[in-house]
Amino acid sequence: MRTSRIRTAALAAATAALGLALTACGGSSDDNGGGKASDGGRSAGSSGSAEGATVGAGKDSASASASGASAGAGTGTGKEAAAKGNGAKASAAGVRACDGQEMSYSVLHRFAKQRGEHLLITATNADSKPCYVTSYPSVMLGDTVGVLPHSGKDTPGGGKALVVKPGGKVYAAVNLFADSARTHTSSDLSIAMLDHTGDAGPGAGTEAFDAKGVPSKFTWTSADVTNWNTAKPYDY
Repeated sequence: MRTSRIRTAALAAATAALGLALTACGGSSDDNGGGKASDGGRSAGSSGSAEGATVGAGKDSASASASGASAGAGTGTGKEAAAKGNGAKASAAGVRACDGQEMSYSVLHRFAKQRGEHLLITATNADSKPCYVTSYPSVMLGDTVGVLPHSGKDTPGGGKALVVKPGGKVYAAVNLFADSARTHTSSDLSIAMLDHTGDAGPGAGTEAFDAKGVPSKFTWTSADVTNWNTAKPYDY
């Protein structure tokens, strides 16, 4: 019985040892073969994860950069657009409208009896404070009572407020057309300022002069006028 138990124990021990050996061999095999694969898997996984993180970060960074650039561009454009829009609206902020009483006018008759004949109106702010003009001047020629219409060929922009500093100048032109036998002739005209509502301020009578400073008579059948501008119109 004792011998049988010893043999049984020895056999069990041997079986257990063999199982451990096989397990160890198997584990070693797995560690070496599968372990490499596993290491490779971990390495690949780690590398893949790292690459994925890098790629992901790259994509995120690129996306973020693109988004930032777009947002920056959009914001910049928005700011510029807003600045331009606000600038146009705020150009006369805190500045009163010119009513004409602070203005000194001069009228130059150009290209008499030629193509392109017109009266160049120069308005100078003779006051000590700035004011703004808008639209086009209200003009009546000679002894006529009709106010000249705005030129249909004029460039847009008459709704803008142009600030005229003390001593500053703005310009407009009266286009003269003599296209029939029924004409008017004069060297006089009346000029007034128009506000945003189209109302005219006090009118000022003046004469037209030629380049030599001599009063100049002009002839017209019809005429129109351009917007105020900071540059001379038709500056040939």
